[in-house]
Amino acid sequence: MVVLLLINSCYQITAQQIISTTSSSVNIRSIKIVQGKSLRFITIDSANSLETIAGNVIIKENLTTFYCDSATINRTTNVIEAYGNVHINDNDSIHTYAQSLIYVGADRIAYLKNNVKLTDKKGTLYTDELEYNLQTGIATYKNGGRITNNKTILTSRDGVYYADTKDVYFKKDVHLKDPDRDIWTDSLLYNIKNNIVTFISKTRIIGKDGSVVTTNSGTYNLETGEALFSGRPTFSDTTRSGIADIMALDKKSGTLQMEGNAKLVDSVNNVTIIANQIFANTKVNSFLATRKPVMILYRDGDSTYIAADTLFSGLRKYDSLERKVITQTDTLKKTLVVKTNDADTAIRYFLGFHHVRIFNDSLQAVSDSLHYSTVDSTFKLFGEPVIWNNNSQISGDTLYLFTLKQKPKRLLVYNNAMIVNKTKEAMYNQIAGRTLNAYFAEGSIDYVRVKGSPAESIFYPQDEDSAYVGMNHSSGDVIDIYFVKKELNKIKFVNNVDGVLYPIKEIPTDKKELKGFKWQDNRRPKNKLELFE
Repeated sequence: MVVLLLINSCYQITAQQIISTTSSSVNIRSIKIVQGKSLRFITIDSANSLETIAGNVIIKENLTTFYCDSATINRTTNVIEAYGNVHINDNDSIHTYAQSLIYVGADRIAYLKNNVKLTDKKGTLYTDELEYNLQTGIATYKNGGRITNNKTILTSRDGVYYADTKDVYFKKDVHLKDPDRDIWTDSLLYNIKNNIVTFISKTRIIGKDGSVVTTNSGTYNLETGEALFSGRPTFSDTTRSGIADIMALDKKSGTLQMEGNAKLVDSVNNVTIIANQIFANTKVNSFLATRKPVMILYRDGDSTYIAADTLFSGLRKYDSLERKVITQTDTLKKTLVVKTNDADTAIRYFLGFHHVRIFNDSLQAVSDSLHYSTVDSTFKLFGEPVIWNNNSQISGDTLYLFTLKQKPKRLLVYNNAMIVNKTKEAMYNQIAGRTLNAYFAEGSIDYVRVKGSPAESIFYPQDEDSAYVGMNHSSGDVIDIYFVKKELNKIKFVNNVDGVLYPIKEIPTDKKELKGFKWQDNRRPKNKLELFE
C-alpha cells in the first residue's frame, strides 16, 4: 500500500490516474482522478487491483464529473464505487445526488442508493434507489419515488425518466397533485419540460372545484388547463355529469367539448342532453348541442323529449329592479305572476333552432324554433308550430304552452289560430280565429275559446244515438269549445252568430274545409324513438 501526499494544503491529486474504459459501442472513454486528499493502491490478486480515494474526491469521465467523500476504482472491471455526498454532473445538464454509488464504466450505468435526487433544472426526482444510464439518459426506480416540478408533485412505485425528451413514465399507484387537481391512475407519461400529462390507462382526475373526470387515454396540459380525453371519458361536477367518445376541456375558460355519442345530465333541472356534439361552459352554466341532439326533461316520473338541429341552454339573472315575470292577461282576465325573492335569482332557459320536435305521452309538437323557461315551465313555439293532443291538432303563428309537472295546463295561440279535431269516422271538426286559448284537464284538452273577426267553425253534430246529423258551418266573435272524454262535444257561439247546417248527404265539397285547413299528421312524432333518428 502506498500513500501519496499531494502538493498544496488541500492535498490535491491532479490527473494522477487514468483508467481506460471501453463501452459497448467500442468508443474509448477514460476515467480521470482529478482531486482527492489521499490515494491508496490495493492489490487483491495478480488479476485485480483497487485504487481508493478519500476526501473531496473529484473524478471525471469526459463531460461527466463525479463528486463524493470517498471512492474505489477497479482497474479490471472499470467499476467505481463512491460513498458520501455523491454528486454526478452529466455535462452540466443533469445533476444526480445520493449517498452511495456503483458506476459500471463499460456500460456507463450508475446505481445510486439512499436519498437519491436527480434534477435537470426543471424538475427533480427523489427516490432511495435509482439506476441511471448515462449513455442513454434513462433513469429507473422500482421502489417508490416522486418528481416535483414547480407546484406539481408526482409519486409512484415505479418510474422511468428519459433525459432527452424530459418524459417520465410512471407505473403502479401513480398520484399527481398540484394546486388545481389530483390525478390517480396505474400508469401515465409526464413531460417535465412542457408540463403535459399523457394518460395510457384508466385515470381519475379530481379538481379542486369538485369536478371529476375519468378517462382511459388522452393528454392534459397542466400549465394551460387544456385537456383531451378519449376512450369514453366521463365528467361530473356539483350540477352536471357527462360521457362521450372524446372530450376536450379548457379549464381556464370552463369550456367542455363532447364528441360522439355524448350525454350530458343536468341534475339540478332534471335535464338530459343526448347528441353527437355538445359544448358546455361550466363557468356560466350553459350548453350548446348539435348533430342530432335530443333533450329529455324529467318531472314527477314523466318525460318530455325535444329534438332540434341545435339546442342551447343558459341562465338569465334578474337584477334588483326585476323581481317578477308577468305573462300577458288572457281573454278570461287571468294573469300569471312569478315572483323571485332573491335579486340574484337565475332562471334557466332552453332554445331550440330548426326542425323542433317534441314528444310526450299526452302531447306532441313541431315548430321551427323553441323557447322554454323553468320560471313558468312554458314552451314558446315559433315558425309553423303545431301541437297535437289525442285526436286534436292546434296550429297558429305562435304557440305558448304552459305546463305543470310535465303536463299541459294551458295553451295560447296568436294569429291564424286553428284547432282541428279528427273524429273516428275521419271527419274533421275545425275552429279558426285570430287567437286561441285552451285549457287542459289531466293532460287532455278540456275547454277552448277562439276569438276572431269573425271566428269560424265547421262542426259535425251528433244525435242521441251518436249518428251524425250534418255539418254546421258557423261564425261568431267568440267560439267556446267543450270536450268530453277527449272528443269535441259542444260548441257555443258568442255575438254576431251566423251559420248554416248542411244535411250529411248534402254537404258541399268546397265547404268541408276552413281557409288554411291542413291535417298535418305526417309531421307529428309518433313515438320518442323517432326523435333520435
